[in-house]
Formats: sequence, structure tokens, C-alpha cells
Amino acid sequence: QFRSIFKEFPYFNYAQSKALDDLLYTDRNFVICAPTGSGKTVMFELAITRLLMEAPLPWLNIKVVYMAPIKALCSQRFDDWREKFGPIGLSCKELTGDTVMDDLFEIHNAHIIITTPEKWDSMTRRWRDNSIVQLVRLFLIDEVHVIKDESRGATLEVVVSRMKTVQSSLWRLLENHDTVPPLRFVAVSATIPNAEDIAEWLSDSKMPAVCLKIDEDQRPVKLRKIVLGFPCSDNQTEFKFDLTLNYKIASIIQTYSEQKPALVFCATRKGVQQAASVLAKDAKFLLSIEQKQRLQRSANSLKDSKLRDLLMYGVAYHHAGMEISDRKIIEGAFTVGDLPVLFTTSTLAMGVNLPAHLVVIKSTMHYAGGMFQEYSETDILQMIGRAGRPQFDTTATAVIMTRWSTREKYIQMLNGADIIESSLHRHLVEHLNAEIVLHTVTDVTVALEWIRSTFLYIRALKNPSHYGFSPGLDKIGIEAKLQELCLKNLNDLSSFDLIRMDETNNFKPTETGRLMAWYYIAFDTVKQFFTIKGTETLNELITMISNCTEFLDVKLRTNEKKILNALNKDKDKITIRFPMEGKIKTREMKINCLIQAQLGCIPIQDFTLTQDTGRIFRNGLRVTRWLSDFLASCKNNFSALLNSLILAKCFRCKLWENSLHVSKQLEKIGVSLSNAMVNAGLTSFKKIEDTNARELELILNRHPPFGNQIKESVLHLPKYELNIEQLPKYSDTLAEILVTIKLTNYEQLQTKRTATDFHYVTLVIGDADNQVIFNQKIMDSVLLKTGNWTKKIEVKRALKSEDISINLISSDYVGLDIQQTYTAFYLTSKTVGSKGVTNQKLKAESSLDMYCGSPQSLPAAKADTGGRSKQEITYKKYGNRECSHRCKNKDVCGHDCCKTGVPPKSEMNGDSKFSLYLADLRSRNSISSVPPVKRLKMQMLNQAQNVDLKQFVFTPKSLLPALPR
Repeated sequence: QFRSIFKEFPYFNYAQSKALDDLLYTDRNFVICAPTGSGKTVMFELAITRLLMEAPLPWLNIKVVYMAPIKALCSQRFDDWREKFGPIGLSCKELTGDTVMDDLFEIHNAHIIITTPEKWDSMTRRWRDNSIVQLVRLFLIDEVHVIKDESRGATLEVVVSRMKTVQSSLWRLLENHDTVPPLRFVAVSATIPNAEDIAEWLSDSKMPAVCLKIDEDQRPVKLRKIVLGFPCSDNQTEFKFDLTLNYKIASIIQTYSEQKPALVFCATRKGVQQAASVLAKDAKFLLSIEQKQRLQRSANSLKDSKLRDLLMYGVAYHHAGMEISDRKIIEGAFTVGDLPVLFTTSTLAMGVNLPAHLVVIKSTMHYAGGMFQEYSETDILQMIGRAGRPQFDTTATAVIMTRWSTREKYIQMLNGADIIESSLHRHLVEHLNAEIVLHTVTDVTVALEWIRSTFLYIRALKNPSHYGFSPGLDKIGIEAKLQELCLKNLNDLSSFDLIRMDETNNFKPTETGRLMAWYYIAFDTVKQFFTIKGTETLNELITMISNCTEFLDVKLRTNEKKILNALNKDKDKITIRFPMEGKIKTREMKINCLIQAQLGCIPIQDFTLTQDTGRIFRNGLRVTRWLSDFLASCKNNFSALLNSLILAKCFRCKLWENSLHVSKQLEKIGVSLSNAMVNAGLTSFKKIEDTNARELELILNRHPPFGNQIKESVLHLPKYELNIEQLPKYSDTLAEILVTIKLTNYEQLQTKRTATDFHYVTLVIGDADNQVIFNQKIMDSVLLKTGNWTKKIEVKRALKSEDISINLISSDYVGLDIQQTYTAFYLTSKTVGSKGVTNQKLKAESSLDMYCGSPQSLPAAKADTGGRSKQEITYKKYGNRECSHRCKNKDVCGHDCCKTGVPPKSEMNGDSKFSLYLADLRSRNSISSVPPVKRLKMQMLNQAQNVDLKQFVFTPKSLLPALPR
């Protein structure tokens, strides 16, 4: 059954045979350190085979997780294992980047999950709600040396430690320990000098992990390593030195390649293209007729015109900024041996399997973090590890080109290796918060226990000075320092209200802390948004988001500035919505510009910038969704909350909220077709729906039934209607409104829907004082039950104005939002100083006068000289007493009881306030069955011709006569 898995390996090499017994016949955790080309992938396959041998059929409740540092390596493993394990009934699923919800459901049915540390971290932060993680029986870690990486190493370390915590938590929860399935770790790397420390970290309480180190001597293809030094004057920049090395490549390839494929690593994407162009001019490669024909066919399929020309010379380049289809073509040509020389960036060394006879590292400096810095030892060893093709070669060569001053350093590096250290202490605050949210860490004591499960603890005991501790400290002293480090980070979390401590000194996560962990937000980003004022505009929010830590990997390249400046300000072209002052000269300005260009549907004719935009929007979608949830927890930031909801939707749709390109959101409509619809005036869903299907096809140059399909999509989008009605319950400071949301086409949506099942609208209401009155998400699934949703909402009177802003914001679509302004009525007019100022507003259904006066009798009531008003004399005539309404002028208000009075108290059943209220209602109903509000509307309609409009004109305070109190 398993023979198909190993069909490519008719015999095991030295490394595989050494590992065979422990991997295939035991369940011990395993760490192997072996050179590239030793068949480390087979180690993983042996471990999977062991699990399948032990697990009973059918394999329903077992999952294997394979974790690699880069997506390219994940994709390669996914393609390989899907073909290998598919025939024996195992399904594979790749989980990288921002996976959509549908994919998460698919993972439930997958046996092998292929993922990155970052993605697995975001999943396991919710492991108590997610049974997937508890089913993992085998955890495979590729390129485990990445734990040393400053930015990504901490994530790898934490997820492995968390998986260990999952296992121990299940062990504690279940009384019968035999029912807890064992979790096995297998980690491999080509470049771990201190593999014993990794093994110690991965050991469990029952048995230490096996550590297998394979020397370079056992490498299947013997590797010759050469370091060449070149002169570099003090005043020569790294850019210029790198350019001079381009002209040395031809002689090195001629000397060491032996007419076999050569791989040249360059520092930057631009450097890759420049070096390839220089070599194409300097060198001529002998190609057979068959090779030329195959290269010609490949060239014809390429989208990159520069690459197409170079390929015919036997030279090509490869980097992450290229079109995926172009990369695949180049990889294929190099793998079969048709392409003599391939120039690439160091990313390729991390796992994309393109071995060569000769590897050249052109310059040991690379551009990172806005500056030139030396490659790490790990990077160098990974790059030279690509030398040697076991199926073709018995020997291989690696050449390092560096400055003469650093030549000796690299000679020594190749003879030894740096110790792998942890970088968790630099990112402890985010991961500590995540563990508190998960309840893994509940107090300071447990925090130290958690630290003991990390690689940081292992290395801090052996090399305390690397982590800022005194070298002479013993174990107790180092643990005290680690506890001190924990306390500092816990204080930082507490100072921003991300965690709290209860009366028993246990840590409790706050809602803000949960959101930070759930959305995978950096602590520095949270700190930045704590400075928010609450009145931020869309422009200001985009500027703040552009400064987030999540975008640190986006670099501003010199050759991009011209394009970016044209997007920002150009008299002859379409530019971004909110132009920035000055030239584009920072990473943050570049991010801001790309965000606005994407939202404004402005084409960017540069694939590298397009790729950066994709990365920005993947992270930006997460950050903006977090921001809207974060701001929802406050009450005095209505403007910022509303704009954050709009911005989150804009990031999802990749359109501005007022965009004319609404059609771009429909299936089968891209930028060019959307432009055609805008040019035809189809700038809203309503206009598209009202257009004839044949006319749509004419506009879009498409054949039937394309127009019908577009109309069908629009027809089955949710259509909302928002109604606001003020209820007759109000006071000086409070009013009550009834908000009704109708799904007008809910019957049509019962059978077919264009929007997803997860689509929702957010109802957010705010006042003129920037206070949030109401904020709630309403799922379409709720509206689909009855077709409407209603809510009574109390509105407190604002100081600035009675106007309230009512907004219905769609989660996924631009063009469905409803935004209204409504004026609430309160019992007394707004008071300024000691004088009342009446600001009359005529509105169809929200008129102030609807509740307090009929149009034909609006002039203020005249005061009786005897101190008694007309209505007082009237209700005395009926033997009634004065009602409890506090209307300013009872002669003109809409209440009948204000004119005729209410029965005396003695005639009522009981003297309670409630009884008085009921008697008041009876009195009004006995006079008329028509409610006063409706009666007032009828009067307004019947006698509109008698209304003098001058009496509605607002009179400035200075001209207003003294009003009776």
C-alpha cells in the first residue's frame, strides 16, 4: 500500500538508513540535521507512514500538520503529497495566507494540512473552539532553523510550544490518560549546529527526542566551497560594488560550471535583472537545436518581454515579483537542463527545489529593512546547499563572491557554524497576550511554566548573555530574570487595558486583548490606535493604517518612486483621492499611495507594485476589521467608528465607498468591463438592473446569455430599506425612535443569493456630539426569516444639535449602504443661556410640530393679563383639572387634554402615577379615536393652503422677543 510513496527511492541513502528505525518503528520525537540533498523529505514521509501503520482504518480522526516558513515551499509540498498520498485515501489541504472561511470547512475533512507558522498561529489561538487542532497526531517542522529569524522565529517557537500545551492540557482534562492520542514532533533542517537544543526543546516528559546529525562528508553529492575576494574601496557604495561583480560572473561560470546548469543568487530583484542582462551580452552558451526549440516555445509563453529576449541567449531570472506563470515556465526550463544560467534572489534558497551543478552567491550583502546588511550564516548555508543534483552529479561547486576584507570571515563560516538562538524575547508581549486569551497563562507562576516550554528557556540557560542576562547567573537566577521579563511585558499589556487582574491575582483578558489576539495584531499597532481622537476621517485612518507594524515587510524601492509620484500628483492623469504633500519618500507614503490607487481603480503598470498591493490588502483587511471592532467598544468616537466600518468594507471590495465601479464586485466583471459600464452610465446596481440584458451585452461586447447572468447577480443582491419613526415617548433629554430595516426582496432571496451566507449589515447611529447611540451587526440570515428587523432605541439629547446620523453599512458590498440624517424631537426647545430658542424644522415624518402644534395655530400663546391662560379657564368650565403635559403653549399643542383638562383625582381608580397616566389616555381616547400625531398630519394636509410660511422662518436670538416661561 505504501510502495507508491517511495517509488522514487529504490534505495535509502546514509541519512535515511540511519533514521529509518527511529522514524518507522517508534513514536519518539525526532530532530535531524542533514545537508541539502540528503532526502530529508523522505523523513517526513516515513513518519506519516508510521502513523498510518498505527492508526486503525478508516483514518477519520487523525491529522498531520506540515509547517514550512515560506508559501513556495508549502505549495511544492502540497503538489508532491497530493499526488503521492491521494491514491491511498489521504486528502491534503494547503492553508497559507488569508484563507477564506470555506477553506476552513474543507480542512475538517483533510488528513494532511500544509501551512506556515503565521497561519497556524492564527488558527491555534482559537484551539479551544476548534477541534481540528486537538486531532493533530503528527507535527512536521521543515527548515526549523528559521527559529533564529528576528521577525518570524518567535512565531514558529510559540506555535510549537502551544501544540505541546494543547497536549498537556488534554492530558490534565481527561482522567483516562490512555485516551489522549500522542502528539509526535519531527523537525528537520540543513543548517542546525546545535540540533541537541532543538531536540531538548521537543522532548516530552516520558522520553527525550532523538537527535541525528549528518556530517557534510555524508552528503550524496560532494561539495567544493570557494570564497573569492574582490577589492572594494572605502568610498565605493554597496550598490556600485554589486554592479562591478556583474562583470565577473561570466569568467566564474566559464571556470566552474563544467557546461552544467548554474544558479546565481543576487541581493535584489533589480540586481537579478541587471546581472542577467550583463551576462547575456558577455557570454555565449552552446545550445543544441532541440534546446533552442524548447526555449523558443517557452519564450513565446512568457508575459515578461525582457525575460523573453534573455531566454533565447540561455539566460533567465526568477524572483517573487514575477508573474506566477512566468516563474513556472522558467523553473521548468531550468529543471530539465535547457537553461544554462538562472539568476535569482535568496528567497529561492528557502525551499523551491531547483538544484544546480554550480551555485554562485554574488555579494554577501543584501538590502533589508531599508539598508544593506550581511546575509546570515543560515542564508549562506541554504544558498550553497542548492549546489548538487543527486540524479545527475557526483560533485558540485559553490562560489561566494565577497569583498576582500570579509573573505576570511566566510572561509571560517564554511568551516563552522553559528549557534541557533531564540528571538521570542523580542516579541514576547504579543504571544503572552495570546496565551492569556487562551487561558494557557493565568498568573505569573503559570507564565514561567509556559516560558519553560519554549526554546528561549533552553537557550537562556546555556547562553544568558545573548538575552541580556549576567553570564554568571545560575538556573534560579536566570528563571528570576525570565520572570522579570514576563512581568515587564504583563505590565505593558495591563497599561493599555489588554489584560486585568482579578481579586485572586489571576490574569483576565479584556475584550481589547481578545481582539488583538483574534485578529493577530501587533502590540505597536494597538498602541498607535490608542491615541485615536474619535473624529478621524477616512484619509486620517488610511494614514494611521499605513504606519502599522503589519506592513514592515513592504519596502520602498528607488525605481518605484516615479510611478508612485505620478499616482500621487499628476495634472494629466487620474490620481489618488487624498494626495499627500511632497514627494513619495517613505515606506508609509508608498503604502498609503498603493491603498488609494487600488480603491480608486487606478491601474498600476508594475508587477512588483501590484504584488506589494496584494500583500498590503491581505494584511489590511485583517487590520481594518480589527479596527472597527476595537472602536466599537467605545462610545465617544462615532465618526471614527463609522469611517472604520466603511474602510473595512472598502478593503474587502477594493473600492471606495462612493465608487462608480460597483459592477466590479460582480462575478465575471473585471476592471476593463467595469470601466465600460461606468462609461455607459451604469454606476449603480439599480441602473444595471433596469438595463436590458441585450443592451448590457452590447456595452460589454459579450454574447448572450452574459447580460442575463449579470442581471441575475444584481437581482439577487440584498436590497435594504431603512425607516425611522419617533415614538410618542420623550422628555427634555430623551427621545425614543423605532428603526425598521426591511429586506425588500427577501422572498426572491429564499431560493438564490448573490451575497454569501455570512453577509451582514451594521446599523450604527450617532449624534452631533460624536457619541455612538447604537451599533449592531444584523445578519442577512436574520432578515431572511421575516423580511424585516425592528428596534426601539433611546436617543439622549446632544448638546450641539438634535440631528442624528443613521447608517446601514454592508459588510461586503459597495453600493448597498443607506445613510440618513434624522432630527429627533424633545419636550422642550433647546436652551442657550437663560433664554429658550426654538429652531423649527419642517420634515415630512420627523417634524417637531408633529408632536407639539398644529400649523394653523403656530404663533405663541398670549399671556392672560390676570395671570391665567385661556386653556385654564376652559378646563375649569368642564370641572376638570390641568393635565400633566409640560407643553410650552397648551393652546396650540396637539393634546386635547391640554385644552379640556383631565378628570379630578377623586374620580380615578387609585392615585398612583401609573393610574394618572391611564386616566390621561382614557380622557384623550374618549374625545377622539384618532391619535394626535395622525390627526395633526390630517390637519396639515387639509389646511396646508392656510399656512403662512413666514411663521416657520428661524428668528435669530438677537431679534427674538422675550418668550413666556
